[in-house]
Amino acid sequence: MFHYTTKENDMTVEQLLRERWQAGKKTVHELRMEKGVKDVEGEPLDWRSPLPTGTRLTFEFPHAPSTYESDHADHLDVIYEDEHILAAVKPAGIATHPATPGEKGTFMNQVIAYVREQGGDYAEHVHRLDKGTSGLILVAKHPIAKALFDRLLEQGQITRMYVAEVDGEMRRPRGSIHYPIGRDRHHPSKRRVSPSGQSATTHFRVIRRTADSTFVEAELETGRTHQIRVHLSHIGHPVKGDTLYDGSETPDGNYRLTATKLSFVHPFTGELTTVELD
Repeated sequence: MFHYTTKENDMTVEQLLRERWQAGKKTVHELRMEKGVKDVEGEPLDWRSPLPTGTRLTFEFPHAPSTYESDHADHLDVIYEDEHILAAVKPAGIATHPATPGEKGTFMNQVIAYVREQGGDYAEHVHRLDKGTSGLILVAKHPIAKALFDRLLEQGQITRMYVAEVDGEMRRPRGSIHYPIGRDRHHPSKRRVSPSGQSATTHFRVIRRTADSTFVEAELETGRTHQIRVHLSHIGHPVKGDTLYDGSETPDGNYRLTATKLSFVHPFTGELTTVELD
């Protein structure tokens, strides 16, 4: 369930859902059939009646549960949360979501446990992080938020920043890496720079250098699988711990790569929203 206050005069519920938010047909149909859009008194609204600016709406989703098994949420580090989304930290070494039904021990198992403790039953990740990568993941708390944030991600309107420790001394203080990325025909889970791959751009700047490594901040302009890992390896500076792409080994086997910042214009409030690790 979430609340929304209309910002335009004479907009109908139908227009808000179908035109402004472009919510999925299934979601719209279920909301209509279940009379899931109500006023402040809890009364169902006529979807075709124009509403004045400032009308307070309540959206309820009676049949929109997520199917993840609940796991312990004791150690879940939630950095940001509102009615629509939350951003929490995925530790390195665990998967973002289950690979098979009933699997536990992933980030989303912890998230759904947290959401259910608060009386909710829906949580779906907007993007993913590799198992060896740590950091911020954005999670939608209802189906309309999922649709809107998926669209923002697809359109490149969610800024995602990472910090990586890479092997060697990176001499260029900043730059951009423009290489297309495709599948590696010789390794099922590996990607490589390929002329026939999808276009990909990563911006970077050096933060500091050590005797055998360089710390860089990287920003994704596109979101290809393993993009930062592939790009940094291709220019001769693989992420430490990322042995798949020729990085040096780390004691714990995890990558020295952390998603540190998310920034976007919130589709429900219109405000620039930034979530950042300390």
